[in-house]
Formats: sequence, C-alpha cells, structure tokens
Amino acid sequence: MLLKTMYITQESPANALALNKDNTQVVIAGRNVFKVFSVLEDKFEEVYNLRVGKNLNLNFSCNDVTWNLIDDHILATAATNGAVVVWNLNKSSRSKQEHVFTDHKRTVNKVSFHTTEPMWLISGSQDGTMKCFDLRTKEATKTFYSNTESVRDVEFSPHQQHTFAAVSENGHVQQWDLRRPDRYFQHFTAHSGPIFACDWHPETSWLATASRDKTIKVWDLSQKPTCEYTIHTIASVGRIKWRPQRKFHIASCALVVDSSINVWDIRRPYIPFASFNEHKDVTTGIAWRGDPHSFISTSRDCTLYHHMFQDATRPASQANPQGIDLNPNGDVGFACRSNTNTPSTLKHLSNFVKKNSSNNDSFCAASSMVHRFTRNVSNESKWFVYCAERYLLNGRLSDICDHNAKVASEGGRNDISTIWSIIKALYDNPLTNIPKTTPAIKEDILNLTQMTLGNPIEQNNTNHDNEVKSLQGDGLGGISGGDDETETDETPENHNHLGNIPPGYRKPLNGYKRTPKSDFIFGEIEFEPLSIEYSGDYIENIISNDSDWTLPKEAFPLRHEIQDRSPPPEQFPNHPLDINDDSGSVTVEDQPCQLIVTSVPRPQFWDPTRLVEEALKHHASIRDVQTSASILMALGQKRNSLNIGIAVQEQWLLEYIDILGRFKLYDVATQIIEHAWIPSVSQLNQQSTTIHASCATCAKAFPSSSWFCDQCNKSKLSLCSICHQVVRGVYTWCQGCTHGGHTKHMREWFLNNRQCPTGCGHLCEYT
Repeated sequence: MLLKTMYITQESPANALALNKDNTQVVIAGRNVFKVFSVLEDKFEEVYNLRVGKNLNLNFSCNDVTWNLIDDHILATAATNGAVVVWNLNKSSRSKQEHVFTDHKRTVNKVSFHTTEPMWLISGSQDGTMKCFDLRTKEATKTFYSNTESVRDVEFSPHQQHTFAAVSENGHVQQWDLRRPDRYFQHFTAHSGPIFACDWHPETSWLATASRDKTIKVWDLSQKPTCEYTIHTIASVGRIKWRPQRKFHIASCALVVDSSINVWDIRRPYIPFASFNEHKDVTTGIAWRGDPHSFISTSRDCTLYHHMFQDATRPASQANPQGIDLNPNGDVGFACRSNTNTPSTLKHLSNFVKKNSSNNDSFCAASSMVHRFTRNVSNESKWFVYCAERYLLNGRLSDICDHNAKVASEGGRNDISTIWSIIKALYDNPLTNIPKTTPAIKEDILNLTQMTLGNPIEQNNTNHDNEVKSLQGDGLGGISGGDDETETDETPENHNHLGNIPPGYRKPLNGYKRTPKSDFIFGEIEFEPLSIEYSGDYIENIISNDSDWTLPKEAFPLRHEIQDRSPPPEQFPNHPLDINDDSGSVTVEDQPCQLIVTSVPRPQFWDPTRLVEEALKHHASIRDVQTSASILMALGQKRNSLNIGIAVQEQWLLEYIDILGRFKLYDVATQIIEHAWIPSVSQLNQQSTTIHASCATCAKAFPSSSWFCDQCNKSKLSLCSICHQVVRGVYTWCQGCTHGGHTKHMREWFLNNRQCPTGCGHLCEYT
C-alpha cells in the first residue's frame, strides 16, 4: 500500500489518462506522448511506448484516451485529425494499432467505452456528431446529430444500458437512446457557456457538468432535469470525476489559470473540501484508483502524479472565519468566530476533529455567530421618491432654488430645503432692481459714516438734512434725494456732488473708486462698496471748517486733573496748521490725540466656490447623491467654476440614474440624461437596443435578412410554449433557455411554477 505521493516526469505533456479495470496500469496520451505505466508501491514503471513505428502521423496525436472496462488489453484514442483509433496491447508486433475509424470530419474530443458491452465505443467530435462503433464489425453502426457546433464530452449511463449523455459548446445537455439515433429524448440548457466535461454518478441518477462559466452543476435526471447542486470555482472547469464511495464528493481541475486539483463536497459549494497543489501547470486528466484515498493525475507540466488523500491540504481550515456583506436594502451582516458560550461537548468535538482533520472525511467543525444590523430606510425612500418626482433641474437658478426648497420642505427634509436657499443666496444676483432711497436708509448711512470716521459729524441744528445730502452717489459716496439716480462718474448739478457744495456743508470724500458689487446689506437694500483715498484737497476742506476732529483723551470725563510731572510740550494755540500735501496725513499740534487717516482698505469679496464644492462632496459621501447631482444640474454653466472633476460628476449622475431605475422613475432618469453635459451620460439613451434572436429548435442565430433558420429550415415566427400558437404580439422569453410565449400565459405559468414550461429543465426567472 502506498504511503505517500509520487510522480514521474515525461518529455512532453499529456492531454488525457485512463486506468485499466484493475487500476494497476495507467495510460497517458497527448500530441507527442503515448505510454502505458504500471503503478507500483513506490514508483511508476513504463510498460509500453505506443508512439513507435515508421509512420508517426496524426493518428498518434491524441485528445483523449479510454480503457476498455472489460478487456484490459483494448484501448481507444481520439485523434486531432478526426480519427478514432483502437489499440490492442496483446498484439505481438511492435505497433499495437488495431483499427482506425475515419468517419468524423473534424477533431474528435472524446471517446468512451460502454460499461457492460465491451464492443461498443462512442465518440464526440468537433463536427457536432456522435458515432457509435462496433469493434466486431469495425464500422460506425449509428450516427447521432446534435445540431450544435461541437460535442465536447459523451458518457454512457451506468444506470440505463442504452442511454448516453452528450454535452456541447452551446451549454446544452442531451440524452440519447442508442436505439433511436434520429432524435434525442431529453434536452436542456445547463450552463451559460460551453460545457467541457460531464460525469455520471456511480450510485444515483446524477449527471455532473463542468463549464467555462466557472461552475459545476449536479443534475437529477430521474424525471425532469433538476439542478440539485451548484459549485462555484475560480476558473473554467476542464475535467470532473466523482469520488468513489463518497456520494457527495467530486474532483475537478481547471482549464486555465489554476493548477490545483480540488475535491468538492457538493453540499458546501464555495470552498473545496480538499486541495492538491503538486502540479505547476493546469491539470489535464484525473482518474480515481477504485478507492477514495488515492488517484492519478497528469498535467501540462509533463508530470504524472499519484496522489494520496492524506497529503491533501484543507482550505476550510485556512479560511477567514469572519465576513461581512451588504444586501440591497442596506442591511449589514457580520459573521465572526464564536469563542464564548460554547457547550463543553462542542468544544470537545471540535478538538477531536482538529486532531484528525487530515484523515477524516468531514469538514473542520466551527462555531460562528452572525450579526445583522438593519436600518430603517422607509422614510428615506419616501422622501427620495417625493423629491425626485417634483424637483426642477433646468431653468432660472432662482426659480429652481425656490421651487426645490419648497419641495424638500414639503418632503420633510428641512436641511435640504435650507441648502437650496443657500445656493440661491450665493449665486443669485439681487442687484437688478434697487428701490429708491428712503429717509431711514439715509439715517443708516449717516450712522455708518460716523462710525467709520471715529467722531460724530457735527449736527447743524438748522440743516440736518443738508449734512445727509453731503453723502452723494450710489454707495457710501452719497444718496440721491431725487428720482434720477445714476452710476456714472459725472454727477448732475442738482445732485450736489463734489463740484457743487452748498455753503456750510462738508465736502464728500474725494477720489473714491467703484468696485464690483458685494453682499454687504444695510437695512433692506444693498449698496456698492467704495475704496476711498484721502488727499491733501480733502484735508484742506476739513481744515477750512472749525469742526473739532480730534478724538477725546479719555472715554469718560475726568473728575480731577491728571498731574503730569513731566514738562508739557510747547504749545502754540494761535499757530496755523502745517499741511503736508505729499504725505496725505494731518498733524494737528496742541492736541492730546491725533486722527491720521491715510487710506481705507479695499474690501475683500468672499468666493463661495469652495464651500459649494465641500457641500456637494459631503452629501455624496453620506449617500445623498440626489442632492449633489440635482444641484450640479441646477447650476448650469456656473458649475464650470467648481473644482470637481468630470469623472466625479459622471459618477454622481450615473449613481443617481441607477437609483432612479431601482425606484422605476424612468422619466426622471430620462430627463437627467437629456440635460446631461457629459457625453458618456447623455448618450445612454442612444445606445443600441437590437435583440439578436436564435432558433428555438437548434439554437442557431437567425440571419438578419431571412425569416427561416438556414440550419433546420424553420420559421422565425415563435410559438407560445403554453398554447403552442404563433405569438403575434409581445413575446416574452427566457434569456437562459430561449423559450417563451405570450406574456399573459407566461405570467400565469410562473405564478405556480419555477421550471420552463417546455420541460427543458431550466429554472426561468419571470420578473
């Protein structure tokens, strides 16, 4: 009895292998290798090299090889040139070739002997046909047409003598009766891609199929085809073999990428029960040695391995015991290992299993806990739909903001309503129509002027209004008392500007310049800010008046004189003021404090762009993409000033459209697509909606210029699977099995059934 894994290296990779009925010899076959080995206790020993002779043609280039299950001296190979070759190991000559069948027109993919009739050999070819050969008559007795492009595997049923199964590249499975070669008696769609291999279960009427869609499916064919189990792998599956004496175990190898051989428990479809990682390239053949503890494999790395099950790795023991998942409703599921509150019996059992995990046929015992975190999304869904149906997304920004703020408020989202109001305040222009000046506004401006200069302007008891008139213009420079307001630099004489100052009035500030409009508001009306520069002329006007412009020495009257021991500076009360026109400043002697004004700084205008950017990104981060996308659309061309990349904007719009589709708000989604400024979004409703139909009989695609299938010569007119009448209106069909019918009939059928009404076995989904 072998105790460890062993291997042998060949000069060329093999495409397939097979064991004899006693499991003592193994044959490997490929394009450049064809040998028979004896399987000893500690090594492989070469017995025959069948690739010998003078004429080494393509008959020796093999895709598959099989060993007769009754006569262990008979072999058969599937050649790449379309030949089926029978070999006799008992021939005395050096060449063991017995007979060559040349009935196929293209490459033969698979050959298989009958389980109880040693003279029956069946083959499946790339030409879409299957042929049954009788070794006694040395001819193909029956031909089976699959009506598909190629047949990848054929297997005789171990449960029914005259039945065999065939799988093809269009994802279909067919069951045939040897006595009726004209038509299969069962047909169903098993996979969405090509099927590369199939294998009958030795005990039950299960058929396992392996496909390029990275799944292994187990079908119960006792009655109607039913998919009992589905195994999900990481790569396309090339070979599968049921494990002997283990009902739920099956071995598989990948067609590309993965070089491991995995043994699966079909009841646990996402993680292999055992894994063998000895090969360095993809495995091309698997054969069990009649017991569940050893098997032989070959690979493209030119090696032939004998595996012992005790040397397998257990991926389940290395799996991450924690996981997290999110469902479409926003619920979060979290699974973690359970280390607390574990019964003592379970702890004892888990310890026992861990100690013997390498030799038993059970998964590692594990105890875990699943936590579910839910959130109430009903209110969110309600206001989302309410706002999406009523929002305005194009037009004048002020109207959009007013309308959407009202909609958000009615929908219960006062925070979103406030955001729309803020957007209007930031981007809307309120200076289009300024009302005429009122006395209250004049008083506000006078008070502002007093605070700016730091000393109250002397009140003339008789001409209080005349002092107000000294502030002429639109902004702080002055307010017109009449109806003829203007923003020009030249002022009419009746406006009392700089050139026309009534006696006793103070001269207004000279040299002011207008700057862009700002958001400073006095009272209820906005005025333009001014940049004021002081010059010598302005100082002369100040000096020409007898007003006291000095600041008080103290903020409150003194109770007694402050004694200053230092000598006071020399004072000249009658000395005229010394004016320096160049400096633009005034030095008034004999005063404890001086007011020196050189210039008023230009006001800095606030740019709201960065605030809007951060607000939009914040709402997108908290899954409120509706607000971000809606504000982007409402801004129109103003969005160009935002520092938000086109890729981010596209992501927001596409995510919003996707959410609208979930709530079936297709009209709103269409509106967004129509007004989108990003080409990839605006072209969503311009993509092709062409549907390519295929024949329901042979599954061949219909030509666009014909009403008949060029393969089976049947009409394109589809028949209802329920009433079997021509569907002249709306036709509903399944994309998996291509069967369908009247919408009403299909709806009534799927109210109480899951499988296709034609009996093909496909589990259709009707939505």
